[in-house]
Amino acid sequence: MSHQSASSTSSPLSEQQQRFSNIISDANLSPKQKSHYLALEAEASLPYMSVSNEVEQALQEGVLCDMFEGHAPFKPRYVLPDYSKYLHQGSKYLELSAATNFDEALNMLTILYHHVPSVTSIPVYLGQLDDVLMPFVGGLTEEQVYQKLKLFWIMLDRTLPDAFMHVNIGPTDNIICRTILRVDAELKQIAPNLTFMYDPAVTPDDLLRHAASNICECSKPHIANYPAHAAAYGDKRFGIVSCYNSLPLAGGSNTLVRMNLKQVALKCQDSDDFLQHVLPNYSGIMVELMNARSRFLHEESHFFNGFLTKEGLIEEDRFAPMFGIYGMAEAVNILMEKESQAGRYGHDEQANQLGYSISEKLAEIVESSEVKYGLEGKALLHAQGGISLDEDVTPGVRIPYGTEPDPVAYVRATADHHKFYTSGISDILTIDETVKSNPEAMFNLCKGAIQAGYREFTANVASNDLVRVTGYMIKLSDIAKYDEQGSRTNTTFLGAEAAKNTGILERKPRVASLEMSPMYE
Repeated sequence: MSHQSASSTSSPLSEQQQRFSNIISDANLSPKQKSHYLALEAEASLPYMSVSNEVEQALQEGVLCDMFEGHAPFKPRYVLPDYSKYLHQGSKYLELSAATNFDEALNMLTILYHHVPSVTSIPVYLGQLDDVLMPFVGGLTEEQVYQKLKLFWIMLDRTLPDAFMHVNIGPTDNIICRTILRVDAELKQIAPNLTFMYDPAVTPDDLLRHAASNICECSKPHIANYPAHAAAYGDKRFGIVSCYNSLPLAGGSNTLVRMNLKQVALKCQDSDDFLQHVLPNYSGIMVELMNARSRFLHEESHFFNGFLTKEGLIEEDRFAPMFGIYGMAEAVNILMEKESQAGRYGHDEQANQLGYSISEKLAEIVESSEVKYGLEGKALLHAQGGISLDEDVTPGVRIPYGTEPDPVAYVRATADHHKFYTSGISDILTIDETVKSNPEAMFNLCKGAIQAGYREFTANVASNDLVRVTGYMIKLSDIAKYDEQGSRTNTTFLGAEAAKNTGILERKPRVASLEMSPMYE
């Protein structure tokens, strides 16, 4: 076999080849990370699916964003398999019989996780683990369950190092739920992320206090309003994944497209023009983009011919596109200025009422818009948590970083938005470290927020190394050394970029006290 001479291979690299070369030669990336980034480049090299000129223009102007899901989507953005069904029936494709004990159940989950795709190439949903694992506890002691789950937790962080990966627990009180809370507070890992389902009719206060105390220790878990989510999807027919995204169990989200409300507001004359004309117009363009992306996935990628569908772990008709929005704060402030009003979002009742009207209008638009591949023909409205490239625009419906009022005022200013966002909404409250000596304040704040209408309660504690960026977790210590050393965790890069571009480290820590308690009396 002849070898090419050096001179024949020294021609200048194309722009695409240079990107490949930059990835391959990056000293801070692991081989696995390099493979992932190379795959993303390959997908991005394909032509974009056919869309109208209006869609192309909206994307170019930054009114719409396709979340960099790829030019030819071959896997859904988020997949939520029915893990309980899998453990009880086994898998022909994976040559596995049904689990008969706790060790077999953990082993089977470990295997399946490596076959569940997502936009990150790592599963975003690991299951409602207390429901999934309780049938296999048998005669195990509390200490035996602790040792097994601790090793399982460490394995997840070391082999699937992605903070979009999500475990759900609760709302019932059980040994798996309490042990996971114990292990998570002890290990303080970025992965897996964790949501605790809270149901006032089922969850004892003692268990909610345990979860709230964990937040003081490691900024986890999210606290989800179980009755609100169950009312939307049906009891135990949903899961919380990635950045507080609520989606159908045995389904998921085929795509997430988001709209920059700030950019929409800049194109309006006033709030009436925004609500009656410009917002509906761009919503129609957005539905076209969602349909184009979903159609390619469902009709051309052959994803739904795989074993997850054939073995009943997912169902094609339980996937839906997510209609995401962000920049509510900027949109409201722009519209107020256009109408010569001085009020600011999050601090003024008139501005806040305008924000609620926008959320209500969005919910009406989504409910009245048919999509080809949706949940009962509909998309799901989502307050999107932002990405690391966003500059001068606030995630979802949050109050801009650095201008946050005290926690009680924050909750009161934003709670009325939550009922409109079926597939997820989150406000990250940054609490002063003094809460560690007063965890009852975190408990009261959480309980009051849920009773005020919050679908999700999420908090960072200012002195913790482990913090939330949007919905995913990072360690501040990892960011500090990322430029020199890289990171074994896939989300550290996003956190470092977000710290530079979006001001996440400018969140204003506020003192939480027992002042929240009157909200739920």
